[in-house]
Amino acid sequence: MSTTKTQNFILYSLGKWFEEANKKIKGKPLEVSISKVVFIELVQKSGIAQKQKRALYKNLETLEKKKLVSYQYKELALTKKGKALYQKINKEIEPFINVNKQLAGKKTTTYTKKVQTIFK
Repeated sequence: MSTTKTQNFILYSLGKWFEEANKKIKGKPLEVSISKVVFIELVQKSGIAQKQKRALYKNLETLEKKKLVSYQYKELALTKKGKALYQKINKEIEPFINVNKQLAGKKTTTYTKKVQTIFK
């Protein structure tokens, strides 16, 4: 069963949140967790997605049905299948993210000897 772009986006957002949040407690015998309500609130307040609560909730439910996300003890988690899809998505978009980081980090003209300007 394939996933839509929106489902991939929600899965990627959840996976990236887990990745970043777990970095802060690396080396400790702990792991972060998040509930559906808190994740939906995070997505809305951060501006990650411009969707209504109900739409986000339905997307999470669909990801559960596809066995990409599990929901136990009121906490969300990526399943093995979900982690594999997250890694696949991450691998596909990583080159684009790297371009943004490289060009935003320095003046773009410092990578070349001469830059030509023209009247527009």
